[in-house]
Amino acid sequence: MTIAPPKIRFRDPQVEMAHGAGGIASRRLVEGLFASLLFGDAKTPLGDAAHVNMNGSAVAFTTDSFVVRPLRFPGGSIGELAVNGTVNDLAVSGARAEALVVSYVLEAGLPTDILEAEVRAMAEAAQRAGVMIVGGDTKVVEHGKADQMYITTSGIGRPIPGVNISAAAVRTGDKILLSGPIGDHGITILLARGELDLEADLRSDTRSVLPLVEALAEAAGAGIRWMRDPTRGGVATSLNELAHDCGLGILLSEDRIPVHDAVRGACELLGLDPLHIANEGQFLAVVAPECADAALDAVHKTRGGGGAVLIGEVDRGPAGSVLVTTLYGGSRIVDMLVGDPLPRIC
Repeated sequence: MTIAPPKIRFRDPQVEMAHGAGGIASRRLVEGLFASLLFGDAKTPLGDAAHVNMNGSAVAFTTDSFVVRPLRFPGGSIGELAVNGTVNDLAVSGARAEALVVSYVLEAGLPTDILEAEVRAMAEAAQRAGVMIVGGDTKVVEHGKADQMYITTSGIGRPIPGVNISAAAVRTGDKILLSGPIGDHGITILLARGELDLEADLRSDTRSVLPLVEALAEAAGAGIRWMRDPTRGGVATSLNELAHDCGLGILLSEDRIPVHDAVRGACELLGLDPLHIANEGQFLAVVAPECADAALDAVHKTRGGGGAVLIGEVDRGPAGSVLVTTLYGGSRIVDMLVGDPLPRIC
């Protein structure tokens, strides 16, 4: 008996930069090609990390690649970003990172001092995050083939007791918590490339969000419905994915969404929406309404959580959409990111 190969729904003739931007094109690629061929009939919505049961032991596993340019930027660097990004993917899936493995793809001609600086940055970030780096791999490619350095980190973690998150658990009336100001990382990277005649006192927000997530878990526990770190595609894309997966609507209040003046000003000049800009040190959480105040208070009391705020709630409709109530009393639909408005940011 011959089994027919899985059908794929990805019909784009070639891969474009937009397919890596974290928006509609990325979702089309992942769901239409990768999920169809690699995950078969699995029905579980894709998230930041996979939870796997191994002989009765539950573990969480994730992997991520980092191709940011420039390698160093105000507030961080590719080495630090590679650790924080993977620790955060585990954290928002409800797990504490225990160990990482790292792979470096290095371009021939890369100065040794640049490589050493990033290895040191990675070691320091791992120490701050409380995670071990236990192994890895190194490849060197021809000059001009790797933009100096690419890094891939894979992480394994233990589930945080009492936290079991899923888009299917989200209910009407649930509150949406945001851990702090949005857009800092994406705009910092854009300005660091020096291709725009703009100046701003701005730094990437890259950091581990695990302490904030653990504080949230202690306060809200089973009241946490869903979490995500809004990296590529920003808050708008993460919440649109949630709305799509849970079949409900999301209603946000624009005046509650924290955005630094420098980010807002750059977005206005460039015609960008801060809700689409990437973050590397913030997270979103949907919590049961009866837990919302306690959850927010717990995050506020944790170092780095003073900017947390409740920005909206889950609504019955329009199903599968994200609406923002504007400062002037109107409302607008915010879709997933379309195209590739920013340079590589992670």
